[in-house]
Amino acid sequence: MTIWTDLIETPHALRYVDAGGVRTRSLTAGQGDAVVFLHGTSGHLEAFVRNLPAHAGHFACHAIDMLGHGYTDGSGEPYRIPAYVDHVLAYLDAVGVERAHFVGESLGGWVAGRLAADHPDRVGKLTLVAPGGTVANPAVMDRIKTSTRKAVENDDVALTRARLELLMHDPAQDVSEELVQVRHAIYHRPSFVAGLGDLLCLQEMDNRVPDLLSEEQMGRIVAPTLVVWGAQNPFGDVPEAGRIRDSIAGARLEVFGECGHWPQHEHSARFDELNIGFLLGEQ
Repeated sequence: MTIWTDLIETPHALRYVDAGGVRTRSLTAGQGDAVVFLHGTSGHLEAFVRNLPAHAGHFACHAIDMLGHGYTDGSGEPYRIPAYVDHVLAYLDAVGVERAHFVGESLGGWVAGRLAADHPDRVGKLTLVAPGGTVANPAVMDRIKTSTRKAVENDDVALTRARLELLMHDPAQDVSEELVQVRHAIYHRPSFVAGLGDLLCLQEMDNRVPDLLSEEQMGRIVAPTLVVWGAQNPFGDVPEAGRIRDSIAGARLEVFGECGHWPQHEHSARFDELNIGFLLGEQ
């Protein structure tokens, strides 16, 4: 299977939406309550292609490239968490969605959590997939910054592959050549290269610490919340996931074994069953 044959039997549309003046790439599929999928740092909407067919059987799915990521325009300023939140809200307004469920992975979980804390009226249920943004670990920040810069500033496709392999417990199974080529093409778009410093700003202490998702903010989240974590997550240990669960009233934590930083991709069938049941209120 490849990225796009995963979607071959799922009617879908790939388009660009003007989200508050930001040209935003969006993949939509299905009908029903809206579910918005938000990817991680230097990622893109293809992070959720394995999940969209199952979810589209129940929901109106919106997977977007976030601000300055993928094929979505940047802002010309550092991409801080409030800017990401404003962009997502502008997207919702542009497509006429008043309230949505959110599935946020890594940076996307950070953004979705902040949105849920500050705009509870816009959020139904919340799925945080290996969410970032609750700690500032210099070693992890440097690993993200260094590996991304190497892959973007050099044309060697092996560096893009290494950046993706960093996310996975079993790279041989989950890092396809097509996924590498999709990301390599994104990494070498002139606008992406030009905005790299803005994109990586949250890997600097001066920017990250003020934007961290605090216990007070998580305590304000009223949306029913599911936290999904990989037991071998290279960017955070399981106790970090436990602290997130404990900070959000009524939150539930599921830890996937033999799994790195992309549970939704590495164990897509298990994730789909779990998350669809959660969003439908069946689990």
